[in-house]
Amino acid sequence: MTIRLGLGLPQMRQYDLGRDVPDVARAAEETGYESLWVFERILFPEPASQGLYGIPGLPWPDAYRSVADPLVTLTLAAAATRRARLGTSVLIAPLHLPFQLARALASLDAASGGRVVAGFGTGWSLDEYAAASVAPFERRGKVLDELIDVCHAVWGPDPVAYEGELTTIAPSVVRPKPKRPIPILLPANSPRALRRLVDRADGWMPIGMGAEALATQWQRLQDLAAERGRKEPVAGVLRVNARLTATPYEGRERKPFQGGVEQIVADLAAHAAVGLEEILIDLQDGARDAEELKDVATEVYTAARAAGL
Repeated sequence: MTIRLGLGLPQMRQYDLGRDVPDVARAAEETGYESLWVFERILFPEPASQGLYGIPGLPWPDAYRSVADPLVTLTLAAAATRRARLGTSVLIAPLHLPFQLARALASLDAASGGRVVAGFGTGWSLDEYAAASVAPFERRGKVLDELIDVCHAVWGPDPVAYEGELTTIAPSVVRPKPKRPIPILLPANSPRALRRLVDRADGWMPIGMGAEALATQWQRLQDLAAERGRKEPVAGVLRVNARLTATPYEGRERKPFQGGVEQIVADLAAHAAVGLEEILIDLQDGARDAEELKDVATEVYTAARAAGL
């Protein structure tokens, strides 16, 4: 079966949000991309209290200085397209009030005809938590659990009622409802996060860092699902942050998904062989503007399909 391909939408500072998001979304759908995706960064601390991904000394990329709001970006894309699914990779759960986020996603799904895919994570930035979180960093897993509970309640039948640590919903009518059940995807790296995924989510959203490591993680997840008696298959959407370069990494090892189109497609093929259903390709960071992003996205998509992906 041909793997589904998705594209990351332009959210960074080199893009004009109101003009470029609808333009790229339409072009991607016409090219054949089956899904459109956003990510979340809310600020760029100077200086940061911790390194990128919590790794000491690792600087934040300059591209994070300006990242458009993910739900605003998806709404612009929804209005410009008709078929492509609209995904978040990922929304940082503790930066949102669970009820408001659940209702916003339901409205977007209803407006788009049932195209939303909700990828949730817990985040890593202490600075983002200090600015906007609804609970301390140490409680991030519990916040994610409550968000999932609230989403299921809000998206389910009326009257909606819920009692949690952060959220209380008296029996109420909460509408609009999603057009169909919204899939929930989680990154899930730790044993606890993997159990949460198997027990409570619809699918897995890993980062592409090497086909061998991905295959090991995927098998571990399948084994855990069988061990815990999960009946439904675990969906899989792989996120790859790709960069097209003319002469990559001479004299040192090339990173996955960086290099020429042929090299990127070869990496896509190696990762696709692991067995996940879909690959999200985010090319926006390396493009100078929307025109270049559209050109590169078309080139990568065409080459991938020509290679049998």
